[in-house]
Amino acid sequence: MNEFRTRRTTLAATGLAVVAVLALSGCKSGNEETGAAKTASPSAAQPSQSAYAPDTSAAPSSSASPSAAAPATGGGAAAKAGQQFKIGEQATFPFASGSTKGTIALAVTAIEKGQPTDLAPFKLGDKVKGMVPYYIRYQVKNVGTTDLSFASVGHIKGHLGDGTEAQDLLVIGKFDKCPNDSLPKGFTNGQVTAGCAVALAPSAETKVASAEYWGDPFTLGKGITWK
Repeated sequence: MNEFRTRRTTLAATGLAVVAVLALSGCKSGNEETGAAKTASPSAAQPSQSAYAPDTSAAPSSSASPSAAAPATGGGAAAKAGQQFKIGEQATFPFASGSTKGTIALAVTAIEKGQPTDLAPFKLGDKVKGMVPYYIRYQVKNVGTTDLSFASVGHIKGHLGDGTEAQDLLVIGKFDKCPNDSLPKGFTNGQVTAGCAVALAPSAETKVASAEYWGDPFTLGKGITWK
């Protein structure tokens, strides 16, 4: 039986470009959205941004190095739960986003270290004090027969060098350092697009070393990883 635990702190920011909520998620199925996403304000559809990040209370530490950028390669493997890929290597699997179903080839192409100052627009204050953002950049290719227009490829999170989960910063709205839009209109067979997810390292000495996709047909902690 899958369990989901979330701790949320809501911050209001009148007139600011961003709003952020800190949340920590536990195990759940790939068909479920995070608790923070379920409670996203309707204003997220407006030009302002919203972001969600895990609570800092359980931040682990690690000394592993981030992966460098690499182009997506290969025709894609038949991905299995728990399988590990190299940065830039494609993994092919059945994909579902709500009622939309198809097949995609997904590749994490880079895990890039950002700067603590990148988090300033989110006005999280001490909740992210000392934390460092890492940008998990990925490429999605439609290799099925279904039009995946406007589907969302979420469920991508970082892991620290010791294998523990990094903290998420899920952004709704425009964040230039890490764009993460829905798949574009006309995303049919052969179409390719790029996306980005944000993971937070608890300190400058700890690095995000790998990334996991845990959406359908996988589950959190039993997904596919890139390192």
